[in-house]
Amino acid sequence: MYPWQEAAWTQLQQMRARMPHAILFHGPAGTGKADFLETFAQALLCENVKPDGHACEACASCGWFAQHNHPDYRRVRPEALEDEPSEGEEGGEGERKAKASKPSKEIKIEQIRSLADFMNISTHRQGLRVVVLYPAEALNMPASNALLKTLEEPPPGTVFLLASNSLDRLLPTILSRCRKFALPMPSHEEALAWLKAQGLADADSWLREQGGAPLAALAASEGGGREEMDALLHFLAQPSKDGALRTAERLAKGELPALVAWLQRWLYDVFSYKMSGKVRYYPRYGRELAALAGKVHTASLMRAIKATNERRAVAEHPLSAKLFVEDMLLEYTSCCT
Repeated sequence: MYPWQEAAWTQLQQMRARMPHAILFHGPAGTGKADFLETFAQALLCENVKPDGHACEACASCGWFAQHNHPDYRRVRPEALEDEPSEGEEGGEGERKAKASKPSKEIKIEQIRSLADFMNISTHRQGLRVVVLYPAEALNMPASNALLKTLEEPPPGTVFLLASNSLDRLLPTILSRCRKFALPMPSHEEALAWLKAQGLADADSWLREQGGAPLAALAASEGGGREEMDALLHFLAQPSKDGALRTAERLAKGELPALVAWLQRWLYDVFSYKMSGKVRYYPRYGRELAALAGKVHTASLMRAIKATNERRAVAEHPLSAKLFVEDMLLEYTSCCT
């Protein structure tokens, strides 16, 4: 639990008397939704819940949960988010195989089907059965359809807790079968205070660059610096066709959704400075943003914003990463020079 989630936790307790079979928690990435779900899942399984709704941390159920082996709990997420080897792949050939193949960023149909046996047996202590799934937008289409069938006819005594960073990337039919629960973004002051408490230097700059998401800011700061971001922003400040090709060569192996998000924020700052003289995300590039805002036409800027927003939808699965980045940067160059 993070300080900015306390009000949401209190509100959530009002639902426990008549618990829906599926709750979809939604909000910006990097704000702690996964941790919130895990905390709530433990509380639902706890045998001696505290008056404030939190788990007791002392009963047998809490002990199993802490050891990641609770018989009535399952967590479903992409392989890329798992920090432990899959069952049967510890060491030897399995470990070599895992290292040779890139972990999937999707939730696959096999992961949903594997829940069938779990949901068809009695719970260990006649309590609830809890399934946590995140991020829900990582469900591929076959997995989405398989989950939908389960949500249409939910097994008794089972609660699904889902989390999403982007509701518009989920099937409307899944949305309609879940109770939606918003988890808000913390205020800038609240997030900044938390980051400073973690000992993060230059916390304000990191926080702004990550759109106000404190966990994303902390993770970015621990990821080895801003080299990729600065390479992109240096190009965006002085765009050219040759520069686009050189920068694409350097950045094509990076996280494409992150590159698109950085460009979106840059364009927002250009537009914001042009309209109001204010910079939100990249204050350390204030001079470059001011110069660009002074010369780019509003119509061209809006065209660049629209094109980048459209690219966000396909950034996870481009046909060619290098061509994707080249095309994105060349399009930006044509709009902003």
